[in-house]
Amino acid sequence: MRPSTSRATFGPEAPIAAGTVSMIVLRVVFCLGLIGVGWRLSVDARMAAGPLAGQGDVIFIGFLGVALLVIALDILVPRKSLTAISGLFFGLIVGMVVAYGLSLIVDLLVRANVPGELTQSGQSFVDALKLAIGVICVYLAVSFILQTKDDVRFVIPYVEFSKETKGARPLILDTSVIVDGRIADIANTRILESELVVPRFVLQELQTIADSSDKLKRVRGRRGLDMLNKLQSNDKIEIRLLDTMPTRTAPNAGVDEMLIDLALLLNGKVVTNDYNLNKIAQLRGVSVININDLANALKPVVLPGETLAVKVIKPGEEVGQGVGYLDDGTMVVAEGARDRLGEVVDLTVTSVLQTSAGRMIFGRLDGVPVPERRRFKADKS
Repeated sequence: MRPSTSRATFGPEAPIAAGTVSMIVLRVVFCLGLIGVGWRLSVDARMAAGPLAGQGDVIFIGFLGVALLVIALDILVPRKSLTAISGLFFGLIVGMVVAYGLSLIVDLLVRANVPGELTQSGQSFVDALKLAIGVICVYLAVSFILQTKDDVRFVIPYVEFSKETKGARPLILDTSVIVDGRIADIANTRILESELVVPRFVLQELQTIADSSDKLKRVRGRRGLDMLNKLQSNDKIEIRLLDTMPTRTAPNAGVDEMLIDLALLLNGKVVTNDYNLNKIAQLRGVSVININDLANALKPVVLPGETLAVKVIKPGEEVGQGVGYLDDGTMVVAEGARDRLGEVVDLTVTSVLQTSAGRMIFGRLDGVPVPERRRFKADKS
């Protein structure tokens, strides 16, 4: 018998990410390598003559300080931007190319205006001038690129690289749609070709709800965890628990905001039953699949004059009416079927009423006339 929760599969104690371990190993190897180079140079400096003689300890301490400084900068800036790095790299190239061209112009101007060979001080001045021009060009190029990278993507170096997703776009499941459970029934139809993604923060929210002191919330949370187990054991779909945390657009962003940010990051679609999340996602340009809308779209179309069979379950609000329901939950009001409770009757559809609460079908038994009140309203209209 399967337990009501999936603590074994979806435990709160998440393992240490492999990326974190690899970064620790990389930093240790980097420090050891740089310290080794510093130690080697310090030993050579102790045995060498000249200005570096006797400066071995200073060299070793300097290399150690550089290693610690680089590691500190790497830790203090946890989130790196590939866009910024590529902009810096391209800015350096453009700046150096422009600086090289300007240095050639400086050399031509010097040769044209200064007769003979330059003195040592004059050559030093020209070299310093070209170095200053290079620094200025590099700074201006990098600054220009970093400030305008979003406006000039048509330039070849600004080709925007995005993660290519093979096949259909991933479907990111919201907490509400997991608790609802109909996604598991949809998955059994084999209509879902996209990968289902369950973010870690959605799983944490389900576990929080399952551990709530409120009985109703606790039941909903456990139902959501059971649905995740059911989806995982379904071989007709591909489901993945995602540990990636999106870059939050707000410091105190909730689950809904992080879902939208993750959908933008993965170029995926959000699957939800939440009306507010649906509207916010559409405002931010994220595609949304609403299970309620999907269910309404799949309801059978019934036209006036058609016949249908329905089981009368209870009496209606008005005289002579009986009420039944179709398989999809649509209410059917049957005229003249009040005395046929518990029986399956054949009705002729007279009208269909669509309301915000759902759809209602009105029909009557064969031989039952339209009530006077409705006939009066029809004639009046």
